[in-house]
Amino acid sequence: MLMTNQLLEFAEQLSDVREHLTATPRSIREGKLKRVSGIVLEVEGLPLSIGSSATIVSQAGDLSFDAECIGFNGGITYLMPLDQVEGIAPGALVYPASTPVDYGGGYTTKVATKPLPIGEALLGRVVDGLGRPIDGKGDASQKMTRQSRTILNPLDRTPIHEPLDTGIRAVNGLLTVGRGQRVGIFAGSGVGKSVLLGMLARNCVADVIVIGLVGERGREVREFCEETLGPESFSRAVVVAAPADASPLARSKGGSYATDVATWFRDQGKHVVLIVDSLTRYAMALREIGLSLGEAPVARGYPPSVFARMPELVERVGNGANPDGSITAFYTVLLEGDDTNDPVADTARGILDGHFFLSRELADSGHYPAIDIEKSISRVMPKVSTREHLMSARRVKQLYSRYMRGRDLVSMGAYVAGSDPELDAALQMWPKIKQFLQQDMDDRVPMPETLLELDAIAPSQVDPAANPNSSPALQNIRRV
Repeated sequence: MLMTNQLLEFAEQLSDVREHLTATPRSIREGKLKRVSGIVLEVEGLPLSIGSSATIVSQAGDLSFDAECIGFNGGITYLMPLDQVEGIAPGALVYPASTPVDYGGGYTTKVATKPLPIGEALLGRVVDGLGRPIDGKGDASQKMTRQSRTILNPLDRTPIHEPLDTGIRAVNGLLTVGRGQRVGIFAGSGVGKSVLLGMLARNCVADVIVIGLVGERGREVREFCEETLGPESFSRAVVVAAPADASPLARSKGGSYATDVATWFRDQGKHVVLIVDSLTRYAMALREIGLSLGEAPVARGYPPSVFARMPELVERVGNGANPDGSITAFYTVLLEGDDTNDPVADTARGILDGHFFLSRELADSGHYPAIDIEKSISRVMPKVSTREHLMSARRVKQLYSRYMRGRDLVSMGAYVAGSDPELDAALQMWPKIKQFLQQDMDDRVPMPETLLELDAIAPSQVDPAANPNSSPALQNIRRV
């Protein structure tokens, strides 16, 4: 028995050595830094494929920085550093990643902080856009598993047929979200996006929460982890932080890495909620990279590659082939100057399965969450809601819209009660509708309670006897 264990241990060590020898380059190649153009480093004499990693080392060998190949032109390779570069002079040597370099005392390899392996050990951790831990809880001790990014066959996707309980009354009742849906939260600055995201992160019924803070303020990272999430929600969450001071490459990879983590948990049969704040900052990072490579700006400074990369990111989430797992994604989209026709916002509306518009007028009046239900829509709500629910939600939206159109006449005293029965009904029900749409950030309203409150405002006119399948569906929603 002892001999068998020794043989197994020796075989494992031999396998590790074989993997190390396989990964070690057979020849040492090096290039020299010739030019720095903005945030792009031009290297001569070191051809690399796009996406390959490289290490920039100063002549003295005391400084080293990681970079990635983002393009090439003839014999010139374009690199972009992953972190801020300082102290590098012209002629600095550039090597492929993990290449041994002789500084006079034998060959040594510059080892950077390794990313954490994607797995259950990521829960409760905070990493940067490259997967490197920044929470001080230790580095990677396990072997990295390659995360495949194969394109999912559309016919292999499991249809959306189950509602997601977000714990937000206005969303559950009037903009019901399905498991596997991708929703955009559109708003200008200071309208309450972060508060709404915090409510979703705490209240959504899900196994895993993956949060990608891409290009936002660095001070919000700790606040989001400690105050917004809280200990209970943070234990089932993975936070990927690539704040505004990170390099464009790190910010763009932050969105991709958060999606990698979410897809891994989905493939393991978990219900995942992915929150990316924000999709606009992700697009801005891609714009900086594209313009640095000389791409032509085609829409408000955005090059064509941005509008090709956005669908690639979004289409990886949603339902997969495993019917037991799902990814419900929420992407915030910043409207510059409250312009709803912003190129990024316009593209996002076309590739997402619904959008929530946050109104500055509602936020200024103290109405939170400031969701404008007239402009917002959930494209999968008819598939995951009962007919009674749909009829009640439609009636509430009609009353809301009629009140908004007639409130100026009422405030000026130009309206005579009884002249418009629809407006009379809207005025009568407005206090209840307003109370239904508002919710404190610390409150959670589950789906069954939301349906009861909605039915109290606008009772469904559907006859249960005429729709025998409605009751089982309603029971299904209440179980969720």
